[in-house]
Amino acid sequence: MDSWRRADVPVLPGSGPAPRVHDTATGELVLASAGPVATLYACGITPYDATHVGHAATFTAWDLLVRAWRDAAPEALEVTEVPGTPEGSAPPRSRFTVIYVQNVTDVDDPLLERAERDGEDWRELAGREIQRYRSDMEALRILPPTHLVGAVEALPVIERFTARMAGRGALYDVDSDLYFARSSDPAFGALSGPGTPSGLDPAQMAELAAERGGDPGRPGKKDPLDAVVWRAERPGEPAWDSRFGRGRPGWHVECAAIATEYLGASFDVQAGGTDLVFPHHELSASHARVAFSPAEGAFARVYMHAGMVGYQGQKMSKSLGNLVFVSALLAGGTDPMALRMALLAHHYRSDWEWTGASLAEGQARLARWGAALNHAEAAAQAAAGTAPAPAAQEALAGVRARMRDDLDAPGALVVVDRWADRLLAEAPTQITPADVAGARLVRDTVDALLGIRL
Repeated sequence: MDSWRRADVPVLPGSGPAPRVHDTATGELVLASAGPVATLYACGITPYDATHVGHAATFTAWDLLVRAWRDAAPEALEVTEVPGTPEGSAPPRSRFTVIYVQNVTDVDDPLLERAERDGEDWRELAGREIQRYRSDMEALRILPPTHLVGAVEALPVIERFTARMAGRGALYDVDSDLYFARSSDPAFGALSGPGTPSGLDPAQMAELAAERGGDPGRPGKKDPLDAVVWRAERPGEPAWDSRFGRGRPGWHVECAAIATEYLGASFDVQAGGTDLVFPHHELSASHARVAFSPAEGAFARVYMHAGMVGYQGQKMSKSLGNLVFVSALLAGGTDPMALRMALLAHHYRSDWEWTGASLAEGQARLARWGAALNHAEAAAQAAAGTAPAPAAQEALAGVRARMRDDLDAPGALVVVDRWADRLLAEAPTQITPADVAGARLVRDTVDALLGIRL
């Protein structure tokens, strides 16, 4: 599946520190990747409606991780600052290489139900919303994944993965549907069960599974938490031939199969919203542990989860219908950089409420940063090779430090605010060529690390 066009990213002098992030499984701050290759799997959209602000906040978070990795060097070779390095100098060869995989669940119950409700072919609905998603992501300058993979195109991958689990005796039949026996995985609950920060017991897991697309009460299952892997064909539903009969895949096996196909049995980070901790990420990891031997790895080393965005007092969600669509904001004249600025004002792990004030604050901050850049450019010229002013070098180091600390975007915004306020306080006659070079360095810093184009 085609991704979207990649934004140009400035190369900053020196290298940043490798980011540390909060691991949901342990509750600890850990190195996201030791490099030199950093691997990320992020759960993508089910394309039955347009991208809303909650989606945008989540994918912006993973974009920050990708940008921090792209700026980083492995810790043994880490360089946090190169004072006086001329703008545009060559980066160290030790920067991370990033492999980012994201799926699109382009066949699933919500998509089929929406298509039936609207009298539309499910494939046309999915195609239209996937294209809208691409446009929204490109407008927000979110770097595209290395691989954007739809469930339908990945059916052979999912079938092979499912066969691996079947070969290990982990699957059983319920009225022609194929289920995964969670008892086949002794480590089930390692992400969200007792002893983890989530601390869910089986009863709580069953309740969440019922809320989030599972069927814990289905007769014939060996355990309420067992999950469907292959759903047999139903009248009027799309189905494909497989060694398990005609049907379509379950949700959890989709992500487990795609992630391990493109990243290997073990990779650095699994990412998604907090509503995916259980059952989706727990079961995807469980599937992978069973499909591969312990020597081949244990799925993700780190689990990252973004908070929920609320609107009008409730979590923003398609089921509730309280959505603020990115495409509608952009069509109404909102600067996508102001929208991105509004998203960055909240730490990715926090739950927060979208309001008109959020956007107004983002617009004001974007204007202030732009004014500082223009103030410097209008007052003086920087000769080629002019070293950036110390204040700008401090801003670069400060933003890098905030990105290292669990992608602290709000803290990074404050760092740039201080630089902008300081520069705007200077009279035009006080602006030096070093200030102009510094303004350009800060411009590139916020572009490369925060995704904000000034």
